[in-house]
Amino acid sequence: MAQTIRNHNTRTFEDLIAEAAAAPVDGWDFSWLDGRATEERPSWGYARAMAARWARATAALDVQTGGGEVLAAVPQLPPLAVATEGWPPNVARATALLHPRGVAVVADADEPPLPFGDGAFDLVTSRHPVQTWWPEIARVLTPGGTYFSQQVGPASVFELVEYFLGPQSADVRGRRDPGKARAEAEAAGLQVADLRQEKLRTEFHDIGAVVYFLRKVIWMVPGFTVEEYEDKLAALDEQIRTDGPFVAHTTRFLIEARKPLRSS
Repeated sequence: MAQTIRNHNTRTFEDLIAEAAAAPVDGWDFSWLDGRATEERPSWGYARAMAARWARATAALDVQTGGGEVLAAVPQLPPLAVATEGWPPNVARATALLHPRGVAVVADADEPPLPFGDGAFDLVTSRHPVQTWWPEIARVLTPGGTYFSQQVGPASVFELVEYFLGPQSADVRGRRDPGKARAEAEAAGLQVADLRQEKLRTEFHDIGAVVYFLRKVIWMVPGFTVEEYEDKLAALDEQIRTDGPFVAHTTRFLIEARKPLRSS
């Protein structure tokens, strides 16, 4: 999210809500929030690191590619480049972005099995997957192949989640734990080469930014609608106008895992 903030709080609550409720939320492009919200970025620079790995690959797969925005920015693609996506509007968007670059976009329900043969790819990447099916990742990797992924960590943006839903249990707050990801990767036969986590400051500067975010990231407050949460939205709008931006904290972790070479 961009760092230059414009003051939208001179506009009415109703105007901000109507604008955010009407904005399209297909794809994984958050540019609508430019000037309205900020989010610190992880220090490891996922897009740059991903691009470097794609440049070295011979056959690469991007799982749950969203609208293809991250992959479309990769400067150099391998001879075989494939992406999967499960949500039909994103499949169409990714196809339009990636087909001109020679990337095959496969509509896939994001459930096992992946629609590829064993050992099909020497690189698999995924940015913010909803779920990682580790046995399938291991199956489609060649021996010596790599899985590289930035993922949402535990209790990410939970200040906002708990504002709307109330306190969450320790079990819910502990989901997406990087330690669990390591254990699952190793159980699938992969060797974890890198695992890092960071907590990052996120700010929402007007109520429209909150509405847009919750409409786009639908698992944060499942079933979110403006109508159902109108009273809480109105109270939060007043809080932002009085006290300044609503502050939350995003958590991210980076994981890189390799499939061992076959023993001779």
